Amino acid sequence: MMQLAVLGAGAWGTALALSFAERHKVVLWTWQAEHAAAMQGARENAAFLPGYPFPESLTLTSDFAAAIATADLALIATPMAGLRATTRQLAEARADLPFLWVCKGLETGSGLLPHQVVAAEHPTARCGALTGPSFADEVARGLPAAITLASADAVFAEAMVHALHGPRLRLYANDDIVGAEVGGAVKNVMAIATGICDGLGLGLNARAALMTRGLVEITRFGVALGARPETFMGLAGMGDLILTCTGDLSRNRRVGLALAAGKSLADIQRDLGHVAEGVMTAHEVARRAETLNVDMPITATVRDVLDGKLSATAAVERLMTREPRNE
Repeated sequence: MMQLAVLGAGAWGTALALSFAERHKVVLWTWQAEHAAAMQGARENAAFLPGYPFPESLTLTSDFAAAIATADLALIATPMAGLRATTRQLAEARADLPFLWVCKGLETGSGLLPHQVVAAEHPTARCGALTGPSFADEVARGLPAAITLASADAVFAEAMVHALHGPRLRLYANDDIVGAEVGGAVKNVMAIATGICDGLGLGLNARAALMTRGLVEITRFGVALGARPETFMGLAGMGDLILTCTGDLSRNRRVGLALAAGKSLADIQRDLGHVAEGVMTAHEVARRAETLNVDMPITATVRDVLDGKLSATAAVERLMTREPRNE
C-alpha cells in the first residue's frame, strides 16, 4: 500500500483518486478551500465528477504541504496550464518526492511537451507521464481500462506500474516519453477534426479516413521530435486516438461537433465547463510543426477553424481538394 497525493481535483484527478483509493491511501488536493470543503461535506466531487461517493481511504485538503507531507508518490492532475507551477511547488516543498502527471498537450507560448516543462522546473525529479485511452467517468465507475506509464527512466516506470497496477486499471510501462506525450497531445486535435466531420454528417468512411491520416500526422510529428514510430501503434497513440475521436464523452470531439453546428468557440468553451486541451494544443502543434517543416494539414486546418478563418464546411473542402499523393 502506498500514500498517494493527487494534485488537482478535476474530473480526471478525482477518477484516478477513486480508482487508486481501492488499494492505497489517497489525499486529493484542490487549490480552492471552498471546493475541498464542499467535497468533504458531500463526500463526492459534485462540481466535476458527480455521482461517485468517496471511500474512507480518500481524504480531501486544500493545503498543499499537508497533501504531500507523507506521500510516497504525487500525481499532478492539473490541466497543462498548471503543470509548471505545480512542478515548481513540488521541487520547492519536497524535491525527493517522485511524481507523475496526467495532463496532455503542449505548453501555451513555449510549445514544450510536459516532460520538457518538468525538466525546466525540476531537473532531478524521478517522474513520468500517465497517459492513454481513458475517460474519467468510466474509470470512476470501475470499468476496465488500460493506460501507459511513460518515463525516460525505465526502472522507475516499471516500479510504478507494479505499484499502481490494479484489476480494473491496467498499466503498461514505456520508456518513449516523447512518443507517449505526442500521442496524448495531438489526438485531441484530431478529435476536434473528427467531431467536425461527424457533425457535418460526412459518414463513417470519412471518419475512418480522417482518423487514419490523423495518425500519420501524429507519427510524423512525433518522429521529428525524437519519438519511436512503434509507440504510436500502442495505447498512447492509436488507442487514445480511437477513444477520443469516437467516444461521446470526449470534450474535444464535442468541440468539433459544436463547431460543425455553427457555434462560436467562446460559447462552446463556456458551455463545456471543462478544459478541452485540443483547442490550445492545435495552435502550439501547428506552430511547432511549421518550425520543424513537418506537414500537418489536418492540424493546420483545425487551427484555422478555431481561429474563425475557415468554416467547418470550408475546412472539409480544403482537405479534400489537396493534391493527390502516395500513402
